Amino acid sequence: MIRTQKVRLFPNSHMQIALNDLCNYRRYCWNSALATWNELYEVYCLNSENDFKPSQRLVRNELVANKADWQYGLSARALQLAVADLGNAWQNFFDQAQPDWGRPKFKSKRAPRQGFKTDRAKLVAGKLRLDKPRGVKDWYDIRFNKQVDLSGKLKAVSIYRENGIYWACLNLEVTIKPKVKTNQVTAVDVNVGHLNYTLGVLKTLPLKLMRLYSRIKFYQRQLARKRQVNGKQATKMKAYLAMKNKLQRDYRKVADCQHDLMHKFTTMLVTQFDTIVIEDLAVKKMQMTHVASKGLHRSMFGYFRQLLTYKCQWYGKKLILADRLYPSTQRCSACGHIKQGEDKVSLQGNYRHGTRHNEYDCYHCGAKLERDENAVANLLALI
Repeated sequence: MIRTQKVRLFPNSHMQIALNDLCNYRRYCWNSALATWNELYEVYCLNSENDFKPSQRLVRNELVANKADWQYGLSARALQLAVADLGNAWQNFFDQAQPDWGRPKFKSKRAPRQGFKTDRAKLVAGKLRLDKPRGVKDWYDIRFNKQVDLSGKLKAVSIYRENGIYWACLNLEVTIKPKVKTNQVTAVDVNVGHLNYTLGVLKTLPLKLMRLYSRIKFYQRQLARKRQVNGKQATKMKAYLAMKNKLQRDYRKVADCQHDLMHKFTTMLVTQFDTIVIEDLAVKKMQMTHVASKGLHRSMFGYFRQLLTYKCQWYGKKLILADRLYPSTQRCSACGHIKQGEDKVSLQGNYRHGTRHNEYDCYHCGAKLERDENAVANLLALI
């Protein structure tokens, strides 16, 4: 299995310059390869009888043949991996079922995140050693921010710079032992703010996160007021930059808190249960307004499914996806009756029948159930 370990890097002044150059070189290679690919693709589309279709190998050979002298002072793998990623992006362009389907775009130097990839890095004495280009004298190992589990064979490294901070995603090939079989089953019903399962409820927006979000809202308003009063000069003021750093710090705290919460919950699920049922939700189509979008984004539906999917593969557990049209919320788990039309569980249906948002009243058998527990029971019926 491939396990990805994200760590923060602390390079010295020499390696900071080297990392910045590699980030810029990766962006240059991507844009040059994309421009070449677009030209070849347009020629291929204009001449329908031409079988000369652009490919990853053709674009890579074109860029290597036209390399300038300054490019030989940088890692050759940055160019090759950039072209390889562009080739994958073009393959996704021809598959409209992809969630973020679209044509590959050029990279901007104004983007807050800049990075590159390499597969020639090594782990030496708990530090990261990148491949040294020709003619470079000052080259040092890069230390991490803390002691991390680096067991396994290092395959590839993705390094990026964001807001002046350097991060590395280490892809380690490890051997993972399957979890002990428990012969237990569960189902998870995702909601805005909480996740319901057979053993209880997990709050995805605890008090700590709500305090951070309120502080982020305060910082955003203060920064907007400073820009409104001082115009373009506001971004150059020390007070503005200091508050911006506080805002970025709180965003990192929010991400760490959310990721820690989801990792612990998904690990508990694959440890205690052998079969897990979740819903296959179209999250993007559920984001109707900016208010709903904010709640869905903070509840991390997609991230929860991503973690649970690969952990079930790691530990030999079974994951069942309920169909998007499966009426887990509208179906009565007691008698099987499905609400339709104006009787559906919705704002209009609750207003019409005088029921609460968290209640499920069956008009067929008279059962009064808790809405989320009823959905969990309906998902368990799929096993």
